[in-house]
Amino acid sequence: MFNKKLYNLNDVGSSILNETNNNSLYKFSRIIQNFYKINIKEREPTTQNIDEIIFEEDLGIVVDDLFNFCFKEVNEGKEESVIKQHVLDYINNHKLDLHEFYNWFLNNQNNSNSIYLLGYFNCHGINLNINKQKAFELFEKAAKSENNAAQFVLACMYIDGAVSGQNYNKAFEISEKLAEKGYSCGINLLAYCYVNGIGTNINMQKGVELYQITANIGNCLALYNLAYMYNDGYGVEVDYNKSFKLFEKSAKKGHSDAISMLGYYYSNGIGTDANKEKAFESYQMAANLGNSCAQYNLALMYENGHGTEKNMEKAIYWYIKSDEQEYDSSQDKLNFKLNFK
Repeated sequence: MFNKKLYNLNDVGSSILNETNNNSLYKFSRIIQNFYKINIKEREPTTQNIDEIIFEEDLGIVVDDLFNFCFKEVNEGKEESVIKQHVLDYINNHKLDLHEFYNWFLNNQNNSNSIYLLGYFNCHGINLNINKQKAFELFEKAAKSENNAAQFVLACMYIDGAVSGQNYNKAFEISEKLAEKGYSCGINLLAYCYVNGIGTNINMQKGVELYQITANIGNCLALYNLAYMYNDGYGVEVDYNKSFKLFEKSAKKGHSDAISMLGYYYSNGIGTDANKEKAFESYQMAANLGNSCAQYNLALMYENGHGTEKNMEKAIYWYIKSDEQEYDSSQDKLNFKLNFK
């Protein structure tokens, strides 16, 4: 039971990839070079030491620092829930007054980083109710100022279409521009567009090539996506050994879907020897990170006594945790057990 997730929400060109194969590889190498030439301000925190009390005149520095921190994690392929928790940790560790922070955003609408973060707070319900429509409007405003993080989120929203309405052509165009600039998140989303035919024709081979670029950089989401390509044989020959190693690399970087997939591989002996104990450990780790698929599979292992002793109380607990995230199989299990009783 696979749980595919090929791009991060809040994470992305036909011209650069419509060349011959040789020209495409040349363009790919330029993308890698551009990644390392990105202005350091866009990628790394600028503040070395922040006092416990943040004064008004320092908030602008903190805003840029938090923005850079957030966008850096997006380019590393971190999951949305992980990034949000790290943002909250950052705010708590620096003893920031959220009300004061929020007022700074409102009073500095000429600063695209402030606009982006205000959108992020609205999108994720930080210090206010979730408001996706307001978030979209703010991301759109920041994107007009060439804010790359905001442009990336817009591309994802255009693909999802829940708030903005689907616009695959715009999503592809933005993804291509971000990829040309060398942003890992943009290259990954551009690959997703090619794999799924979003704003362009389906081209599995180009998708694989682009995923490989970001996987080589160490992007944990790209490692996960590339593992799926080898698992399903999209653009490449099926190779479960490669798939397992890629899932393993992504898992070591903390990607919960990859950790959950390791559990599946260990449980079924795919690309590695079957090992129910290791499967249980992997599912448990991913379940504790909040992965709904892993929570369901962990419940199954407790129910059937695979890799651990049978424990229906713990099985029910994890079915409920998974169901709370609307994982359909968990709801079916709970309905069956309640009816059976």
